[in-house]
Amino acid sequence: MSTASWLQLVALVALVVVTAPILGRYMARVYGTEGDDRPAPGDRFFGAIERPIYRLCGIDPRREQRWTAYALSVVGFSAASFALLYAILRFQGSLPFNPYDFGGVDEHLAFNTAVSFITNTNWQSYGGETTLSHLSQMAGLTVQNFVSAAAGMAVMAALIRGLARRRASSIGNFWVDLTRTTVRILLPLSFVLALVLVSQGVVQNFHGHTEVTTVEGATQLIPGGPAASQIAIKQLGTNGGGFFNVNSSHPFENSTSFNNFVENYAILLVPFALAFTYGHMVRDRRQGRAVFAIMAAIWLVMSLGAMGLEANGNDRLDDLAVDQDVSSEQSGGSMEGKEVRFGPAASALWAASTTGTSNGSVNSMHDSFTPLGGGIALTHMMLGEVSPGGVGVGLNGMLIMVILSVFIAGLMVGRTPEYLGKKIQAPEMKLVVLYVLAMPLVLLGFAATSVLLDSALTSQNNPGAHGLSEILYAFTSASNNNGSAFAGLTTSTQWYDTTMGLAMLVGRFFLIVPVLAIAGSMARKQPAPATAGTFPTHTPLFGGLVVGVVAIVAGLTFFAALALGPIVEQLSL
Repeated sequence: MSTASWLQLVALVALVVVTAPILGRYMARVYGTEGDDRPAPGDRFFGAIERPIYRLCGIDPRREQRWTAYALSVVGFSAASFALLYAILRFQGSLPFNPYDFGGVDEHLAFNTAVSFITNTNWQSYGGETTLSHLSQMAGLTVQNFVSAAAGMAVMAALIRGLARRRASSIGNFWVDLTRTTVRILLPLSFVLALVLVSQGVVQNFHGHTEVTTVEGATQLIPGGPAASQIAIKQLGTNGGGFFNVNSSHPFENSTSFNNFVENYAILLVPFALAFTYGHMVRDRRQGRAVFAIMAAIWLVMSLGAMGLEANGNDRLDDLAVDQDVSSEQSGGSMEGKEVRFGPAASALWAASTTGTSNGSVNSMHDSFTPLGGGIALTHMMLGEVSPGGVGVGLNGMLIMVILSVFIAGLMVGRTPEYLGKKIQAPEMKLVVLYVLAMPLVLLGFAATSVLLDSALTSQNNPGAHGLSEILYAFTSASNNNGSAFAGLTTSTQWYDTTMGLAMLVGRFFLIVPVLAIAGSMARKQPAPATAGTFPTHTPLFGGLVVGVVAIVAGLTFFAALALGPIVEQLSL
């Protein structure tokens, strides 16, 4: 890799390390720490915004919920969001702010898109500038970018309360957590980022197409629209849904290399900061630092692997005497499917960030990566989106892996497993198993069925191992609520729109409900004081155990599929 690539990686790591603890501490104050009655920063200002919302919606902010009521609130809110977004998409032709005069979206595509955005997946089987009106983009997609991300963070806050509380029957109030997350965290951050993006040339207007004459004398239509406001929350909320068809490779979404760096940082900031939020909320900062280190270690390994593979280029091109070296005239490496203004290393770093955070935005075409480069992006999602994962849900997944690791450690030493002083027993482990199995079942099940169905195979543009990688990637992205696309596979069909929509629902709610059930179960327990036999969960040894458990679970589940896809394709080179 070039010196500039190394400097970009170092600068990104340093910026995250410096700012994530600050934001994490602030978010802990927003959600509240057990035993700390101090008001959250900005209470006077934000309270004036929140109180009318509570009155309008009939919410008592002092009333808390059991885990069952919390789960019903999450599911009910998501169902209402789906119905509203589906209606907006279907009837957009009759609604205002439609400068392109687009008609309503087809029913199966509207179903897929509505499910995608309410589950924080943001998978897109369409081109934004050729399918959706400004109203659909703003009142439909951008709103869901905020509230679907806030819902995931609310569930995270509930899980942390369950781990921190003693003999409690409640884990918070979903409606309060949703409101405070949106008003106090996501909106302020998005406002600041949107201003930065606009300063770099990202589009923010209400125009339709602008007709211009090119140097050659031809006519070209330049799209407009409220892009910057959507791009800001798409990155900060780990949503990933682009305003334009080619997502963050479009210059109106991601204009310069500096803009690219800022957006990559925005993708990582909140998920990593939530690890420190966790440490503050359980009143043991060592636990937060340990979770952050585990997440960062996995992300860094994946980033270095992807960057190295793409910067080194394609061996087949070397055989054809194509110059892939870095020089003053070219960035070198594998440039197929990548933007010249970013280069292979920055594109690979972005790919590692988006697939590790369930963000799903792309600044290059993953289908054009080297086989193992694309395989790293695929594997990163298969780990369960825990490095650092989506906002809220990534920390949930990591804590599930921590609980599983504690259980395994307890079995090895013949001691009842404990985490934060609370015993991990059969009910919790049954829920952990449900959590771990839900995603692989739909991923491998739908992928295998797609390989066997002739009607599904007609969507393939590439045969053999690469075609299998494309199918695996599509369902991995959907079932992990990631949303990034490998490309090369036509998914705007009734089969893929429906099955991927179902995979998104399972990947969201079949994981959220067990997490809330674990939170309710743990909240009722009384922690025991630590003894000489207590297994410490903040040490490098335990961090290594968790990384090993994450790798083994994913390896045992997906290695055979990976071997038939990206691995065999790389060997064929």
